[in-house]
Amino acid sequence: MSNLYNRLAKVYEAMYQSFIDYEQEYQFYNKILTAYRINNVLEISCGTGNLANYFIRNKMGYCGLDISEPMLAIAQKKNPNGKFIQGDMRHLQINSPLESIIVTGRTLNYLVEDTEVTSAFHSFFNSLMDKGILCFDFIDADEFIPAIRENSNVIHEAIYDNTTYKRISTWNLRLKNGWDLDWRSDYYKKNANSWVKIGSDQANVRTFTLNEIEDFLKMSGFHLKDSVKRDTYAFSTYVVVAEKVTN
Repeated sequence: MSNLYNRLAKVYEAMYQSFIDYEQEYQFYNKILTAYRINNVLEISCGTGNLANYFIRNKMGYCGLDISEPMLAIAQKKNPNGKFIQGDMRHLQINSPLESIIVTGRTLNYLVEDTEVTSAFHSFFNSLMDKGILCFDFIDADEFIPAIRENSNVIHEAIYDNTTYKRISTWNLRLKNGWDLDWRSDYYKKNANSWVKIGSDQANVRTFTLNEIEDFLKMSGFHLKDSVKRDTYAFSTYVVVAEKVTN
């Protein structure tokens, strides 16, 4: 698992508070769930509980799941009345069928091999009730891959709690499993007039085309209801809404 979600969990918490408008994220996902009359949601990749806070405050039946225990510890501390569980989206263990699942933070891009993607989608399917809703986002390969070929280095800066952070990312194409890449990122904190390195992270990630995602959904028994092109922090993203179909 990526260092960013374990040893660097506090760095994630600091930087992503600046990258993402979580109230706007909540409004976006809540609009989708409301359209399907959803009252309860499992958020996969809940991270440090920033989005959870809005669902809980607005009386949505909410449970957050993440594979990282350090991230969950922060989420639980910030949302003491919230429900958070540790788990792997490829192997969900759900006691009662769910109304909906949202997978946030482009987490699907960490599923590199086809077998991992199909395992996750089958896991989602088996965890949802009939007509249950699955919603997730992913980095759009059709835009991301050409951009990385032009410039493999991406720099982001963020200010949080009066501290300035910087992330320098380097992306290198692998093309071993679809449109996959090696992603290395170095994290820095500004100290007076100099940058102090506070950690590094390396991960293999996979981007997808919308057509690929449609095929994975069909193979897993889902019906694509909607796809939305969305410009989010750093990279062009698709958000997909799918419904469990049992006949």
